Amino acid sequence: MNDFLQLAHDRYSVRKISSRPVEQEKLDRIIEAGRIAPTAVNNQPFKLFVLKSPEALAKLDGAHHFPFVKSAPVVIIVGSKKDEAWVRPFDGLNYADIDASIAATQIMLAIHDQGLGSTWCGYFEPDKIKAEFPEMQDYNLIALFPIGYIEEGSVPSKSHTEFRSDEEMISVY
Repeated sequence: MNDFLQLAHDRYSVRKISSRPVEQEKLDRIIEAGRIAPTAVNNQPFKLFVLKSPEALAKLDGAHHFPFVKSAPVVIIVGSKKDEAWVRPFDGLNYADIDASIAATQIMLAIHDQGLGSTWCGYFEPDKIKAEFPEMQDYNLIALFPIGYIEEGSVPSKSHTEFRSDEEMISVY
């Protein structure tokens, strides 16, 4: 694996994904990265839904608004389950979405580490997906990752390297 900080800098939202098949070995490593994500009290209140078949991928049509999702040979959907999560007793904060987001972040970085591209898609219609996949009904779908080889000509958006100032983002006490 690359130096982690370099990996974090290099990863970007890929919006040109090839339909070339993804090797199972690479997909297994991506799934494993999500599966082993740290969670509060190790409750693991999330599930990874891996869509690979043309039939499953076709069911996503109409639930998202990105052409690059249609070309991806694999899509992973990350869902959280509130009733399986740890809840902080002091204020009732439920960690389901936080834990699922940790898994999703590890998935996103593992995709890049495997030489593939993706975008963390949050702009999708969960109810339409759940209508097509009833097994997702009890989950809060937090992320959709179209996964594939990066098409020639794909570049990071202009805002990829724009960050707020350190003073705005960091407080040291």
